[in-house]
Amino acid sequence: MNGAVPDLTVTGLALAFVPAAIVIGIMYLWRAKATQATYATLRMLVQLLLVGYVLVFIFETNNWLVVAGVLSLMLVIASWIATRTLAARTPQSYINALIANLVGGVATLVFVTQAVIDIQPWFNPRYVVPLAGMTIAGSMTAISLAAERYEAEVGHGVEAAEARRIAFGACMIPMVNSLFAVGLVSLPGMMTGQILSGVSPLIAAQYQIVVMTMWFGATGISAALFLTLQKKD
Repeated sequence: MNGAVPDLTVTGLALAFVPAAIVIGIMYLWRAKATQATYATLRMLVQLLLVGYVLVFIFETNNWLVVAGVLSLMLVIASWIATRTLAARTPQSYINALIANLVGGVATLVFVTQAVIDIQPWFNPRYVVPLAGMTIAGSMTAISLAAERYEAEVGHGVEAAEARRIAFGACMIPMVNSLFAVGLVSLPGMMTGQILSGVSPLIAAQYQIVVMTMWFGATGISAALFLTLQKKD
């Protein structure tokens, strides 16, 4: 199997924005937060181009402190984004999100990279950083959904324990749907990337299983911990 991935030309990259431009055009016609979507699209472009250059440096480093710094920055930003859905955003809610991301996301990441995949050296950025991105992002989304739903339920007079149960079930819906759909409806990014780079589909599937179980565990643990801590506020 040819492992070469075709290089994207500037024209090809520009053409990739055509479907997005159509959607943004519809949003402008229908006055459906088109400005926000335009800003988000441009921000995505700049962020990914910048991170591409940064990752070249990170992947070549042999210093665990650099990797630790990257993971710390991910945690700080993810915890801030996770609490943005709260109407009453407090320092304590941010700390709760940070703890939940740390325990659910990072602890799961360490377990998978060291016990399951056995990455050597343990801080190898080519593996740790992309897996950390997937894990912490999943935890962030679960916490964000759980926080919004929990606050809404409590605001409607639902008792805290029941609100926590409802919020946890709701925030896990996207993850459970992903487990149902993977392989039948969708081929996730990591598996697709490996196949495009020439890896055997069977090996790509095995690694995707690891990623899905890691993602499921990280999101569930993080959301449950956040809701437990948030209940005490």
